[in-house]
Formats: sequence, structure tokens, C-alpha cells
Amino acid sequence: MTIKVGDRIPNVSFVKATENGPESVTSDEFFKGRKVALFSVPGAFTPTCSAKHLPGFIDKAEDLKAKGVDEIACTAVNDAFVLGAWSGSNNAADTVTMLADGNAEFVKATGLEMDGSKFGMGTRGQRFSMLVNDGVVEQLHVEAPGEFKVSSAEHLIENM
Repeated sequence: MTIKVGDRIPNVSFVKATENGPESVTSDEFFKGRKVALFSVPGAFTPTCSAKHLPGFIDKAEDLKAKGVDEIACTAVNDAFVLGAWSGSNNAADTVTMLADGNAEFVKATGLEMDGSKFGMGTRGQRFSMLVNDGVVEQLHVEAPGEFKVSSAEHLIENM
């Protein structure tokens, strides 16, 4: 079953990409007591993710914070080293927290996984954005396969 607005984020482990290397954090710890704009990409360094999705959240960071967002986070079914390198290559470290979901625990627990096998990618997360307030989903925008419309930073802001 897919997570929906009003649901609590399931408690799973992420690996946060930091300047000091990978750090484990549970979703309960990460989302507790604050408002987080979370977006998911099928993979770091993939075309739409690198050209549009991540840059959009970097560009709109101040607008999101003006709307009360405490943190912007990106998750992908990649390891923390890949997400750290992707963050570095996009100068995102000061703007977007990278949450590695290397074993797809988060996307499976939320029902937002996809099968990327035909692209040689295995299980991945769908492209989506959500607004999470103290662990509860306030907004959820899941893209149709192959599209990039409703998961953008602009769309999230328009709906706040």
C-alpha cells in the first residue's frame, strides 16, 4: 500500500552523506519536530535528476525556507558515497541533505518503489516529492513514469 497524505513516515534507516562520511540516521530522528521537503530521484547522475530535479530544489531553497521548510532532503536508492559525489558535483551540500536508501527500505516501506530492471537499475524509488511535518506527510506528489512535472520544487511551493 502506498503512503498517503496524513500518514506517518515509516521508521527505517537512511545513511546520510556528510562531509565526515556516511552517518546512519533513522527516519524518526530525521523528521522529528521539523518540516522537511523531501524529494526522491530514481538515481544520482541520471539525466532528469541531474539536469532538473536536484537543481530545481537548489534554486528554490530560499523560497521553500520562506514557506517554513526547515530542511530540504533528497533520497535515492544509491549508496551514501554516490549521493555524496553527486551532491559535490552539483554544489548541493549546503542546500540539500542526501539520504541514501541503498537497500530500498524507505521506498518499499512507503510503497513508492519501482522496477528499473529494464534499464539495468533494479529496484529504485519513484520520482516524487513530499512535504513532511514532524514525521507526518502533508503533501505527496508522485510522477507518472517518465514524467517530471508534479515532483518539482516549484510544484511543491505552489501547493504550500
